[in-house]
Amino acid sequence: MSLSTIVSSVRSALRLEMKRDSRVIIFGQDVGKSGGVFRATEGLQKEFGGKRCFDTPLSEAGIVGAALGMAIAGYRPVVEIQFSGFSYNAFNQIANHIARIRNKTRGELTASLVIRMPHGGGIKAPEHHGESMEALFGHIPGIKVVIPSSPYDTKGLLISAIRDPDPVIFMEPKRVYRSLQQEVPEESYTLPIGKARYLTRGNDITVISYGAQLDESFKAIMELKKLGIDVELVDLRTIYPFDEELILESVKKTGRLLVIHEGPQSFGTAAEIIACVASEIFTFLKAPPRRLTGPDVIVPLPRGENYY
Repeated sequence: MSLSTIVSSVRSALRLEMKRDSRVIIFGQDVGKSGGVFRATEGLQKEFGGKRCFDTPLSEAGIVGAALGMAIAGYRPVVEIQFSGFSYNAFNQIANHIARIRNKTRGELTASLVIRMPHGGGIKAPEHHGESMEALFGHIPGIKVVIPSSPYDTKGLLISAIRDPDPVIFMEPKRVYRSLQQEVPEESYTLPIGKARYLTRGNDITVISYGAQLDESFKAIMELKKLGIDVELVDLRTIYPFDEELILESVKKTGRLLVIHEGPQSFGTAAEIIACVASEIFTFLKAPPRRLTGPDVIVPLPRGENYY
């Protein structure tokens, strides 16, 4: 075990998988020589060489399109989009090709690849650097969407994503890249994609969150505990597919639900979870389910970000 941050857990997972499987190749903007804008890939080019970890031109469509071709050819590419707001330039490749490749070839071809991207706001960056648009990707059939919230989960989920036979969007909460520390095994391990976890157990209300907002939720729950309110906090981990079984189990027990996420409210992850609960266990609810989300506006520039 060693004390790890989310960003160092990313690096550890990538290094272990590159050592284990020569088909794992890493590329993207500045990921090679400098180790990425957040240094998540630092040292990998030096250790594994320029053919397995290399820089690309500033072309998200080109990066993701190349990853698809390499995946079809049998490699397992892990590409980095420097900030999640830049991924829109690759949306055609993701939605029209990567997500559909298994279906359009009737299973003859698959795309085992991972698209990593720093996710969320809170670092006072310019436009397109603070997006929380995970619901866009969760709405596309054919891909999985993962957002870890801790160093331990980051490593186990990223290794699972690299080994998955289908494409995975792996969104990393950059606001807590280095602020959260946790003991993490140095050896390789996996966590199942599509399975949530209980962070706290309680009987009064179920709170569901993920990414950087999970830490904020936990702090609030500790304050509520002083008031005698017993909260069950669930870390969603995977946006799609999400863990319907665990969510329904928790809400059946508590009878109340609050879903918290940073992204805009309309058509978001919270809406889908609430719809699932209302459809499946309506009679167990003691109060209307609620959502606490970002507003339906573009993330403002740095001076307005704290208010947002």
